[in-house]
Amino acid sequence: MSTLFTKIIDGEIPGRFVWKDDDVVSFLSIGPLADGHALVVPRQEVDRWTDAPAALLQKLTAVAQTIGKAQMEAFGAERAGLIIAGFEVDHLHLHVWPSNSQDEFDFKRAQQNPDPDVMEESAKRLRTALREAGHGDFVPEG
Repeated sequence: MSTLFTKIIDGEIPGRFVWKDDDVVSFLSIGPLADGHALVVPRQEVDRWTDAPAALLQKLTAVAQTIGKAQMEAFGAERAGLIIAGFEVDHLHLHVWPSNSQDEFDFKRAQQNPDPDVMEESAKRLRTALREAGHGDFVPEG
């Protein structure tokens, strides 16, 4: 059975994509810790990060790093947060978001009903930053 993320990747459920390549996609979280919070997800269904092939895990972290740098630029953040949690959806995913404080690493602070207009603007800002950093080949149109 397909995971929720596979359904988003396959277009069965809408997602605000900011990155797409042959192995990895990234789209905004529907429960963001901050504007621009993205999930980095392998196309391959892997449940636990400890079960991922090393090459795939390396690719995920490389894309997460690229997105984190773009988030810092686009949202003026001091750092980019990174967490691999894995309890919400049984499909490996890395949470990456612009961050200015350790307090922002608490999922209890996640927005439950983010404004769709703010989400669209966040996706646009992140896509722009990724393109400006030279990654346009991987950045889908809005």
